[in-house]
Amino acid sequence: MKHKTIYLIRHGETDFNRQGIVQGSGVDSNLNAMGQAQALAFYQAYQHIPFAKVYTSKLRRTMQSVQHFIDAGIPHESHEGLNEISWGAREGKMPNSFDNEYYRTLIENWAAGHTDYPTENGESPDQVVVRQKPVIDHILSHTDENPILICMHGRAIRILLPWLMKESLANMDMYEHSNLCLYKLTYSYETKEFSIDVANDSTHLLALVMHQ
Repeated sequence: MKHKTIYLIRHGETDFNRQGIVQGSGVDSNLNAMGQAQALAFYQAYQHIPFAKVYTSKLRRTMQSVQHFIDAGIPHESHEGLNEISWGAREGKMPNSFDNEYYRTLIENWAAGHTDYPTENGESPDQVVVRQKPVIDHILSHTDENPILICMHGRAIRILLPWLMKESLANMDMYEHSNLCLYKLTYSYETKEFSIDVANDSTHLLALVMHQ
């Protein structure tokens, strides 16, 4: 096999997402009713794809987002390396004006290339890459698995995509995401390079938007 096709999605909505509360890797929340509806809509749109395996983080919200595929008998692996960034001291808290200034400073540092700058009592983007890389290597080593589905988290996806594309992590905020959005990637085993074929696609959720 010369290529691997990867369907990369962000988990569906949780009540914390709706309330604007930071989750991170330390908050293991469940999908809310909208998140469950998003997961079903994605399954209905992509159940015809013959996924060889489903990969998720260790957090419930990613597993619940792909549960329909797992229930259909597709093999599943969960890896802590795919978890969301640890936002540290501010996880599970409603941001106030002080927090907004804190996050602005954090994002500005990262955008300036200081991706070794950690969250308070949490992780830096550089540290997230260190734990993501062995999982991606593991996934790519299974050349017989094609196509595959990976479910992750917003900031983790923003950190993953630049380094897969051999770009600076400072570019991470260029990679937009929304709940249960799809990125479709192709990996070439010949050139050892990724390409992005579809970015932040949520057309499979249009019916849900129309019914809101």
